[in-house]
Amino acid sequence: MKHIIYIILMLPVLMFSQDQLSGEILEANTENKAIPVAGANVFWLNTSVGAVSDIDGKFSIPYEKSYKKLVISYVGYQTDTLTINQPKFITHYLKASSALDEVVITSRKQSTVKSYMKAANVITVSSEELLKAACCNLSESFETNPSIDVNFSDALTGTRQIKMLGLTSKYILITTENVPSIRGSSQAFGLSFIPGTWVESIQITKGAGSVTNGFESIAGQINAELQKPSTDDRFFANLYVANSERMELNTHINTKVSDKWSTGFYIHGNTHQQKHDVNDDGFLDMPLYNQINVMNRWQYTNPQKGLVSFLNVRYLNDSKQAGQVDFDPDRDQFTTNFWGSEIETERFELTTKFGYVNPEIPWQSLGVQLAFSTHNQESYYGLNRYDINHNSVYSNVIYNSIISDSRHKIKTGLSFTYDHYDELALNSDFERSERSFGGFFEYAYDNLDKLTLTAGLRFDTHNLLGEFFTPRLHLRYTPWEKSALRFSVGRGKRSANIFAENQSMFATSRTINILNTNGNIYGLDPEIAWNYGVSYLQGFNLFGRKGDVTFDFYRTDFQNQVVVDWENPQEVNFYNLKGDSYANSFQLELNYNIFEHFDLRTAYKYYDVQTDYLTGKLSKPLVPKHRFFANASYVTNAEEGAKSRWKFDVTYNWLSEQRFASTSSNPVEYRLPEESPTVGTLNAQVTKVFSPKFEVYVGGENVTNVRQDNPILGANDPFGSNFDTTFVYGPIFGSMYYAGLRFKIK
Repeated sequence: MKHIIYIILMLPVLMFSQDQLSGEILEANTENKAIPVAGANVFWLNTSVGAVSDIDGKFSIPYEKSYKKLVISYVGYQTDTLTINQPKFITHYLKASSALDEVVITSRKQSTVKSYMKAANVITVSSEELLKAACCNLSESFETNPSIDVNFSDALTGTRQIKMLGLTSKYILITTENVPSIRGSSQAFGLSFIPGTWVESIQITKGAGSVTNGFESIAGQINAELQKPSTDDRFFANLYVANSERMELNTHINTKVSDKWSTGFYIHGNTHQQKHDVNDDGFLDMPLYNQINVMNRWQYTNPQKGLVSFLNVRYLNDSKQAGQVDFDPDRDQFTTNFWGSEIETERFELTTKFGYVNPEIPWQSLGVQLAFSTHNQESYYGLNRYDINHNSVYSNVIYNSIISDSRHKIKTGLSFTYDHYDELALNSDFERSERSFGGFFEYAYDNLDKLTLTAGLRFDTHNLLGEFFTPRLHLRYTPWEKSALRFSVGRGKRSANIFAENQSMFATSRTINILNTNGNIYGLDPEIAWNYGVSYLQGFNLFGRKGDVTFDFYRTDFQNQVVVDWENPQEVNFYNLKGDSYANSFQLELNYNIFEHFDLRTAYKYYDVQTDYLTGKLSKPLVPKHRFFANASYVTNAEEGAKSRWKFDVTYNWLSEQRFASTSSNPVEYRLPEESPTVGTLNAQVTKVFSPKFEVYVGGENVTNVRQDNPILGANDPFGSNFDTTFVYGPIFGSMYYAGLRFKIK
């Protein structure tokens, strides 16, 4: 009995006798005052083991020999990562952050990062990952990412279209530094207007986005962070040449004007003037084009006063010519001599961002975003003319703070958006103005140990969409070490810009019909959808190498959708949804570091996208049910400080059969089978880094030379009733090889 009592008395001691790391967190200041930081997050990197500092800034956290990196973070301060070799009492001073941008810490520099801690399912793609492909513009930046699908939208313009969760880019909120940018008039070609070298990183959020960025996100959000003048190279040049005689030049010139001001000039130009007709159908396999894209970027940083701001001024001029090889626009425009198309786009943008972190109360911050753009496109497709002028104003004010400690964060603010559209289509003028004013509130709970959630609600009043609420919820739970179980749900609402988003329909002989007339936008009602998602991320160590596996499932249910119906081969019909429309997306992804510097990424995706058309429920055309993706990358073992290395990257994509819209009522010679063949493409790139200043690269896209034969229906009679350029399921040009060089001065 005495022994039992002794054991009971010693049990609390035994329970807490495991090693502990203790310490205190203080604020670094110039007055030599020891100011404790209460509510700071402390956790071991790549684990779910964490703690929070108390009112005196003190903390205690379990310690094991395998724990090496301790992360300390707090709103308004720089996030620090400490190397710990043994349990002891530590004192750490946090420095106030000089910017509002989030800091991502990883145990080793990775080109693609998945967070175990965030509530939302966010994938961060670094500039290093973007260099694994030619990456000439944003639409080509997703070739090595399995979460985004890339394909051509038609057989004429060479425009690449992206999809997420089985839905096209119009259902994705695409932002540049969290300012909506690819929307409205720029939906069709806007991704090609952002050069890849300008991008510092890309954040991909699957499922419902944040209420702070608006109400339009349905399938997810893609945010492109641009290079910062204060951290980008002083001089950078990228020269790219392809065997198709496509040429591109990117130049960055950055200057530190003073200790607080930096500025950068970003110049991009591309051209392709060689006519190609590999499949001998009489049409250009890729358009002739020129683009000039110039941006001047200013950055102001004042850490002492907690201020940071950016000012961007950008001008773009883009011209494309497509159609038959013998088409001469000076001679044949708006005639039936030869079929041709020209698209002339001029765009101007002015964007400013202002951020303030209170030096006295660093968990309080204020952000202001203002943007203006004017977009003017004049174009024709054969005998169909389409012009659009779009002026847009966007403003957003965000206030950040905490409740009691940094585990409870809040965001609140107001936003205003104005869009004026003036379109010439179907020989008629369509003009409208949209004005929306909204407020939002978002609460985030961050326990680190087990649970993280973000819950947001916004209310908007819109002159055409009415008054409505937009709820969003993201939840992350850690059942065990190196794991993240996530759930999300959210609602989205948007105006369908039916002409700008579906410009490929003008390159057909189809009659365009709008079947509803009672709505406020082209006679149609707004699109409304709910998105639900669940995902599971598990990290592991196998044979001493790190890896992770991800399962995710997302479903999008449309309460209303503007249905784009291609099922009658002589018509394109737009009408409000009557019945069901949904998109189910399942993805299984495996990442594994096979050996030092060699990474393998594989993924399988399954799509079930169905809509009730006038002819019944059908799967969406040209969406493969199955996709397999694999990417392998290897970097030669360059020691720290070594000047040269080799980089090798290979990407394989396989797509299953894709359903064609019905052509059964066409004459026999203009009919297509019900489904396309399967398609498998292989891309490869080799980069030789000679020094930190200079590198060269060579690569190939579609090196197995897979080509879609006869991609244009009725190419022999382009002014006849069966002409259609939209049945594109794979590459048209075939293999394309390129080479380039990069030169930079730090």
